[in-house]
This record gives sequence, C-alpha cells and structure tokens, in this order.
Amino acid sequence: MIIVVMGISGSGKSTLGQLLAGRLNVPFEEGDAYHSSENVRKMAAGIPLTDADRKPWLESLARAMREWDGKGETRVLSCSSLRKSYRDIFRQASGNLRFIFLDGAKELVRARMAERQSHFMPVQLIESQIAALEVPDGEEDVIRIDISADPEAMAEELLGKLKALL
Repeated sequence: MIIVVMGISGSGKSTLGQLLAGRLNVPFEEGDAYHSSENVRKMAAGIPLTDADRKPWLESLARAMREWDGKGETRVLSCSSLRKSYRDIFRQASGNLRFIFLDGAKELVRARMAERQSHFMPVQLIESQIAALEVPDGEEDVIRIDISADPEAMAEELLGKLKALL
C-alpha cells in the first residue's frame, strides 16, 4: 500500500508521515524532494506554483508510486495533493493507495509556518495553498484527521485504521 499524507503546507505531513512510516517499519518519502530546483526557487521566492509547474512533479511522484506498487512495497509519502485531479493522477499510478487528509484550523497552520526555520516555503504562500485546496469530501480512499491533536496520538489513531487495510 502507498499511504499519501496530504494537506496544505504546515499541516504536519512530514511529521506525521515519518511517525507512521516508523510505526509501520516502511520507508518514508518526502514529496517535496521530488520538486525540480526551479519549483523550489519559485516557492522560496514567494511565487505560487501553477498547475503547469506542478505537472512534472506529480508525474515524477506517480512514476515512483508505480515502481513501489510493482515491487509490492509499502511506502508513506508526504505530498500536498491539493486538487482532486492531482490525487487522480496518483490513483492511476497505484490501485493500492490511501490518502490521509490533514485537516484543521488555518490559524494553527499559519502559526506553525511562522515558526519554521529550515523550510523553503514562506508563510505568504499558505494563502495560495488554502485557495487551491479541493477538500476530498466523498473520496472513498481518504481518511480525514484533525491536525489539532498531538502528532503521536494522530499516528496511533491512523495506525489502527491502516493496519486493518494492510
């Protein structure tokens, strides 16, 4: 199974993804690592990415998913997956996929982003992510979790839900 931890920047994708991967004893993949250097430069400069900018990134992630799926590997991947069309690209790459949607108060996300020291994504881009987010209501392969809980508690809750699917 490929588990995609999704949500806007600052929602805790990497933190929760690493916790889940550790508990499942599977590799964790940082979706941002698949961005081109041009995309990283744009985001670092405060320029929101367009769908055209994101397309090669999403295709790269989908190729990796096909490879992992083909080998029967379980992976945890952090990826914003903001739009349904992006999630559908991943669904075409793997039939054994679950999304974990990190949902919560935008004020909490803004506060987390303001505290970040070592990430290329500036706080001002959070508004473009909020605007781009298509909430995955009614998508059957999505588990929704509130980000206001402690990450350890969130990981335990999700672990129980995921183990029934593995």
